[in-house]
Amino acid sequence: MIVNEDRFFLSHRKEVALAAQKAGWAVTVVCKDTGQRRDVEALGLEMLELPVNPTGMNPIQELKTWRFLNRLYRKNRNAVVHHVGLKAILWGGLAAKTAKVRGVVNAVSGLGTVFSGEKLGITAKGILSVMRFSNKRERVKVIFQNQEDKSLFLRHRVVDESQVEFIKGSGVDLNVFRYVPEPESETLKVVFSARMVKEKGVVELIEAAGQLRQAYEGKVEFWLCGRLAVNADALSKEELEARCDGKYIKWLDFQKDMKSVLEQCHIMAFPSYYREGVPKSLIEACAVGRPIVTTDSVGCKDTVDDGINGFLVPVRDSEALAQKLRILIEDKGLRVRMGKASREKAEREFSLERVIERHLDIYNEIS
Repeated sequence: MIVNEDRFFLSHRKEVALAAQKAGWAVTVVCKDTGQRRDVEALGLEMLELPVNPTGMNPIQELKTWRFLNRLYRKNRNAVVHHVGLKAILWGGLAAKTAKVRGVVNAVSGLGTVFSGEKLGITAKGILSVMRFSNKRERVKVIFQNQEDKSLFLRHRVVDESQVEFIKGSGVDLNVFRYVPEPESETLKVVFSARMVKEKGVVELIEAAGQLRQAYEGKVEFWLCGRLAVNADALSKEELEARCDGKYIKWLDFQKDMKSVLEQCHIMAFPSYYREGVPKSLIEACAVGRPIVTTDSVGCKDTVDDGINGFLVPVRDSEALAQKLRILIEDKGLRVRMGKASREKAEREFSLERVIERHLDIYNEIS
């Protein structure tokens, strides 16, 4: 299983890997070590260090990633390789084809900045061309989380219909993330969880909070949960601290126990315009039973039935975001009804058990 970083593996793919191991597969995780290698190995999984820059585009670094995977796959031609994320699919898929690996699973978990515009640029078209070449072989399955990404790949002939699998998100353990009624507290909490990147909508949320400040300061808190990032679109620590006052708007950095955070909050706000897969933070918010305000954007809109378990707003529209947040802040009964609808949606669509079962079926099918 090839992913960019160990922490992403632990948060998004750990359960699938452990289920495969339990089913008799010998599982090796290949990823960048950001300091959590021991956590991966403590699960009884082998981990290999992947030479990769998750957000960079340096040709020499990219070549190193491809060469590493090509050598690894030539030594393990009977393997099934599972690439998670765009960069892993791009170089891993190419390496798998040249090394003639037995089976390939490509999991499209969001296409990100390169594919965010209305028209595809040269880089995006080049990436699709490489993947189209890599996928022209037997025993390849491509997993999509949303219909827009699936349609894009089919339209550009990157995949055949016979290769397509659809699994809506990474799943959530409904026995761990249980429904919890909103807390009875004097201060209402609105939570956001993502890397501190502009395209995730963090600036728009801060702007919306500013528009609501006069009415709700002292009554509402905005919690921004997420680590700093290193790409060009990232907010710096200084920028965040300048925008957050620590009382009304709080930057809480990365939170390892998001279940506890969600249980303490009343509303999930996620105004992303990044090309998401299906955001795990929204799936988890559904499971705990929280109303969601997110954008009518790829991936995000798959977690909300507008007006039923939350609201959809246009991208980059802090005024619309503030308006919908105001409605939920003022109406506890609506929050409770939408929260229950979120839990029902999680049970219907986002069960981790079904996600694991489908992955194991795919592995067996191409092995």
